[in-house]
Amino acid sequence: METQQMPKEMPPQHQDQQPGIEQQMNPRPIYDDEQPGYGRLKDKVAIITGGDSGIGRAVAIAYAKEGAEIVIVYLNEHQDAEETKKACAKYGKQALLLPLDVSKEENCKRIVDETMNSFGKIDIVINNAAIQFKHTSVEDIPSEEWEQTFRTNIFAQFYLTKYAMPHLKEGSSIINTASVNAYKGNQELMDYSATKGAIVAFTRSVAQAVAKKGIRVNAVAPGPVWTPLIPASFPDEEVKEFGKDVPLGRAAQPVEIAPSYVFLAVNRESSYFTGQVLHPNGGSIVNA
Repeated sequence: METQQMPKEMPPQHQDQQPGIEQQMNPRPIYDDEQPGYGRLKDKVAIITGGDSGIGRAVAIAYAKEGAEIVIVYLNEHQDAEETKKACAKYGKQALLLPLDVSKEENCKRIVDETMNSFGKIDIVINNAAIQFKHTSVEDIPSEEWEQTFRTNIFAQFYLTKYAMPHLKEGSSIINTASVNAYKGNQELMDYSATKGAIVAFTRSVAQAVAKKGIRVNAVAPGPVWTPLIPASFPDEEVKEFGKDVPLGRAAQPVEIAPSYVFLAVNRESSYFTGQVLHPNGGSIVNA
């Protein structure tokens, strides 16, 4: 997808629910470049949380192109999930849809059980689901909201990794979605940024713990990306300006982030990567 086709400004818009509905976005995010894959993930089974829309949808489609079997976990965005399933089917893969709240431990165990029942193995785990809420003062963050953000963004990554681990083997890959905010902080997304910092440390720690098993654990820390979380988190006028503060002057489209997840999943290309973080962030410099 040529960069000149990527919109540099979005119309003002807002949604009143988390993590947002892609069907309601204007313009719709770009999640497929319509190019064929190369079979680099043939016979692999991938679990993708938050796979109904945004980055998760783009990764699901990219993996389907590469020959993987796809398990899409999402909260309650059924129409978005069905659209993602249809997009995967275009490339010959019938995705398994699991509408479950990943903030609950028992649901993460169920994700693993359902995947094993359907496909008999797990090769790739993409911990991607997240929520975020805007507050300009730490005093204004409700304790319940703080806890829910942590349960969704980082507890879920622990739960799913914990239950998937017994089924992973040498060559398996875990990829966690962090954020540029883990490195820069964000004065309006304090709880979200804190969870993303935790994800970086979790990634580095688990990578060391399972390296001898031949299991690789990495993360992707995107900058601003046009996903349903954006209109679901910010008021109209902030959405219009979203992403303009990075050197490239615009937010990314999900299709531009997905190749990082493909690279980290393909052993032939990233076999010496573990405990690392890729930074598709539009030019923001992070020194960590």
